[in-house]
Amino acid sequence: MDRYRQLQVFDAVAQAGSLAAAARRLELSVATIMRNIGALEARLNARLLLRGHRGVSLSPAGAQLALSARARQLLEQTEEAERSAAGVHACPSGLLSLALPPLMDQQVLTPIALAYLDAFPDMHLVTRASHGMPRLLEDGIDAALVVGHLASSSEFAMALGTVRPIVCAAPAYLAQWGRPQTPEDLGRHRAVLASAPGYDASWQFRGVRRTQQARPVPVLTCTTQRAAIHAATLGLGLVRCMSYEAHAELQSGLLEPVLQPFAGPGVPAQLVYRHGRRADARVRSFIDFAAPRLRAHPAFCD
Repeated sequence: MDRYRQLQVFDAVAQAGSLAAAARRLELSVATIMRNIGALEARLNARLLLRGHRGVSLSPAGAQLALSARARQLLEQTEEAERSAAGVHACPSGLLSLALPPLMDQQVLTPIALAYLDAFPDMHLVTRASHGMPRLLEDGIDAALVVGHLASSSEFAMALGTVRPIVCAAPAYLAQWGRPQTPEDLGRHRAVLASAPGYDASWQFRGVRRTQQARPVPVLTCTTQRAAIHAATLGLGLVRCMSYEAHAELQSGLLEPVLQPFAGPGVPAQLVYRHGRRADARVRSFIDFAAPRLRAHPAFCD
């Protein structure tokens, strides 16, 4: 066990807050994790982890080491040297599996994916629709674009920005039916709904003291949100969606937002992947290429 490996293992435990999560991240056994931590504690002559019935926590010495800029810099420099020596980004090739929410491909990802494949012609990108946080390891997914708050996990996440829930309609519909001023006005309006998982027939809005709920009268219920948004552009009724789901339609004027003072809070969008800096060339090349372009996309507001 070399000193770098001991420090790498401790850093993984400190970030994950769990021996098991660190073991999954580094693809090691829990026993190997414990041996490395034990060797590091013996070398530093200090207790770094406090073990209890609820798991492990950092001791004062462990917390100091975890926050050590020099320790983190050593890890990063060593890993960067290893990648350079191996030519890890030189010529990535193979299949990359990417999970993302429905409509994210059409509205945001496709131009970025095409540019990535043009830059890395030996790569094959496979995308799949996914609601919520997919199981990367279990489902064989290399990376995922996730909208929503993440539960604590051993995955690495890069913040991209935020998206917002909105209600919108076509200008022709608003000209005929008027523009709702409060959620209570929705009782006099028509709505287009989606029956797909994750889309609730009850619309929520931010009130003065609590969340308000409104259940508009549907004139059409579609199997997908894509179809519901398209029907709304034709003037059939109001549709509630996340801002990125109708980004192109809002930008072009096919749809206009309404009830914006009552919109819910922004929801984070993140690029999630396994192994962090230890990710192989396929994953790392995509993360390095796509992350800055996704952050710059107008669908993700600050």
